[in-house]
Amino acid sequence: MWCASTMANVLWPADPDPLAQARTLLAEGRPDDAVAILKPLAATARAGLLARLELARALSAARQGGNALELARETALLYPSAAAALGLGEAMLATGQVTTAIAEFQRALRIDPDLHDARAMLGRAWLEAGEPDKALQAFAAIPERSPELHTLVEDARAMQTLPRSNAGYIRHLFDQFSSTYDSRMLGELGYAAPRILREMAAMVLPQANALSVLDLGCGTGLSGQAFRDLAARLDGIDLSPVMVEQARARGIYDALRVDDIESALPQAAEYDLAIAADTLVYFGDLRGVFASVRKALKSGGAFLFTVEKLEGEGFALGPKRRWLHAASYLREQAEQSGFEVAGMMECSPRTEAGVPVQGLAVALLKR
Repeated sequence: MWCASTMANVLWPADPDPLAQARTLLAEGRPDDAVAILKPLAATARAGLLARLELARALSAARQGGNALELARETALLYPSAAAALGLGEAMLATGQVTTAIAEFQRALRIDPDLHDARAMLGRAWLEAGEPDKALQAFAAIPERSPELHTLVEDARAMQTLPRSNAGYIRHLFDQFSSTYDSRMLGELGYAAPRILREMAAMVLPQANALSVLDLGCGTGLSGQAFRDLAARLDGIDLSPVMVEQARARGIYDALRVDDIESALPQAAEYDLAIAADTLVYFGDLRGVFASVRKALKSGGAFLFTVEKLEGEGFALGPKRRWLHAASYLREQAEQSGFEVAGMMECSPRTEAGVPVQGLAVALLKR
């Protein structure tokens, strides 16, 4: 249960209006002082819905996300209103719980469709989730455009033009997907990418053993499991913290991290082999990924990955929001990035509605 504590170093005005004073302090960037004013108020019968919501916002701004969320949950139970649902959604979003925050903002709007603050926060949450189309839909329903809202609209439009899937979208997608990932991938979707890459490794690295291996977009660890026998060291990286926890539970990785493979790989040559099973489908332009992987590989190191195949040239975003790549584009980018193409073959890494997805399995060697 959240509890109050005494104020520190805050003077009450002669005619105190704690709520107004706290709002002023928050606007001035002094959330700790706002918390100190509102905590005693929230512990008394004087604390209504508005004081509780303002205290939750102050706690979030003061980096006390856990306390803010606990208070917001309690407030939503005491005051089943649109404003309380909005406050709970804000506390959830501040602690990174994007999916549940979206649900709370939607609940607030079902209670009060004219609560434009909830609509604005829903748009913000969709942006956090990497869903610019849904964010723009939410923003379009707000009649008045403030400068802040205009900036958010521009951010959403810029996100639509990115040559890769947004990191927030990937994280949101796989956090939702995590509980059924293995059963759906291995059953319904006939996921074969780890097996395909393991077979390719046997062809291009026939004598390999005791390798240092980096699993890019490791998910729940299905790819790591396929390569564990080759690895003296097996590390994984993935954007979804929920998926990483499931990979950790397998007990096969030496190290796991939540991060972006395009921007957060080691700058030193640490690995003999990098694998990316069904991961590069969330990137259109592969130059950044190839450059990062090359830096992380030792001389002569290998990079094995699958993509979905594009007939034609370059890369394109498919109807399922997965990027497709042409074989000629992969060869061109490999050459420009300092790799030699050791192997490329057509394959089907998974099915979609029972139909095999046309893909490519690729092996690159660092020159």
